[in-house]
Amino acid sequence: MGTRGTSERHRAATAPCRGTRRSDPCRDPYPDPQGQWPGVVAHAPQLGKKRDAAVFAQSSEELDKLRIQAQAGEIELAYLDEAGFAQVHPNRSAWTPRGEQHLIEAPSGKRLNVMVVLLSSGTVGYAYYWYTSTAELFLGFVNDLAQRVSKPLVIVLGNASIHRAGAIQGALVLFKKQGLKFEFLSPYSPELNCIEVMWRLMKHRWLAAKRRTEAELERAVEHVFKHFGSQFKMDF
Repeated sequence: MGTRGTSERHRAATAPCRGTRRSDPCRDPYPDPQGQWPGVVAHAPQLGKKRDAAVFAQSSEELDKLRIQAQAGEIELAYLDEAGFAQVHPNRSAWTPRGEQHLIEAPSGKRLNVMVVLLSSGTVGYAYYWYTSTAELFLGFVNDLAQRVSKPLVIVLGNASIHRAGAIQGALVLFKKQGLKFEFLSPYSPELNCIEVMWRLMKHRWLAAKRRTEAELERAVEHVFKHFGSQFKMDF
C-alpha cells in the first residue's frame, strides 16, 4: 500500500478472507490439540483474570454485529495490527542435560516491524520497516487504506498506544466524515483479533526457524504476503 522505498515497503494482495460464525471467528488450518491456538486462545485464562468480563462480552457482541454487516455488504470490516520479526528466530524449546542450568540464547540482530490489515472483502494490505512503529506511521497507513475502500470502513484495533495517540484523536473527525470508524477491542482480548492467528502462523509455521540477513527477512515476509490465500491460508 502506498509508496516504496529502501527502508519501507507497502503492498496489497488479494486473499480469500471469508466471514464465519462467531463460534469460529479465526479458523486456523493447522489446529492444535483441543482446538487451541498457542499465544491466542490458550492464554485466555490468564488474560481473563485481568480483563473486565462485561466489557469483553460487549466487545464480542459488537464484533458479531459488524461481521453480519460485512457479510451483507454494508461495510468493509478490517482487522489491523502490528508485529515484529527478529533476524534470529527465537527458540520455543530446547534440551538440557539433567542437573545443568537451562539456557536459551536470546535473539540478536535487528527487528523488522510489520503493519497489516485484513479486509472482509478479501484483501491484505501491509507495510514493513526497520524502525519503530509510530502514531504518524499508523495514521498514514490508515489514511492510505481509507482512500482505497469505497464502502463505510470499520477498523478493528487493539489498545496499543500508537492507536490512541493525540495525533490520531485529532484525525477522527475527518475520518468520520470519510465514513471510517475505529472499533477498539476490549483490553486483554487477543482472541477477538483474527490477525493474532496470522502472526502465530507466520512466526511458527510459515517462516522457517533460521538466521536471516535483513534482505532475507524482508524477502521471507514479502513471500508470505504475496502468496497469502494460496500457499498460506487462513479464514475469518
